Amino acid sequence: MKYTKSCIITMASLLAWGSTSSARNPKEARAEQDRLQNAGKVMQEILNVPDDIPRDLLDKTRCVVVMPSVLKAAFAVGGSYGRGTMVCRTGEDFTGPWGPPAMYALEGGSIGFQIGGEATDFVFLILNDRGASSLMHTKVRLGADASIAAGPKGRSASADTDAYMRAEILSYSRARGVFAGISLDGSTLRPDDRANRKLYGGTASAAEIISDTEFSAPPAAQDLIAALHNASPQLRR
Repeated sequence: MKYTKSCIITMASLLAWGSTSSARNPKEARAEQDRLQNAGKVMQEILNVPDDIPRDLLDKTRCVVVMPSVLKAAFAVGGSYGRGTMVCRTGEDFTGPWGPPAMYALEGGSIGFQIGGEATDFVFLILNDRGASSLMHTKVRLGADASIAAGPKGRSASADTDAYMRAEILSYSRARGVFAGISLDGSTLRPDDRANRKLYGGTASAAEIISDTEFSAPPAAQDLIAALHNASPQLRR
């Protein structure tokens, strides 16, 4: 029986997760597992459309943040606006295979005035080491702490566009089936420490999950990681 490289990676992750999952509370981690599964569906659907995210941009991406099904109603009240996950390439210089996901929150800014759909998916491409390292350790204010631009889309879009050359993060949104670049200046991205502890146990931080080989991806993340691996198996500088 033949296995693809991505299948082997997924199976290894599942085995590693199974050997350590007894330290986690499955009921407490359920919401985070659901977010990972939803993020995987979003990423698969977007990557299956060639005219969405340019593949040469994904090949130059260090990390990908996916915020699935952010509801417009959430912007009418204070607090956190979106919950999702960040997946990074492994290794000190982010050149290895895609690693385990860390949970993240999207907050603040004027997002509610910019999105028109009842539910909107957000995808962020982190394009350099500085942007990736910053997001691993602290809250990042988009447009201030890290430069952000609406991401180009379509087969003809190039990784050498002005948006790519200037920005650390490219942002996309999808609402009511319409996929487009979107500016989120003034919003913040931060590690969701509570969600990470529920999912991985102990005092797991985003930086440890992303950079420490001790952590393995949970089964709920297999679709997300497989989609990224199949679309862009290695970094191309």
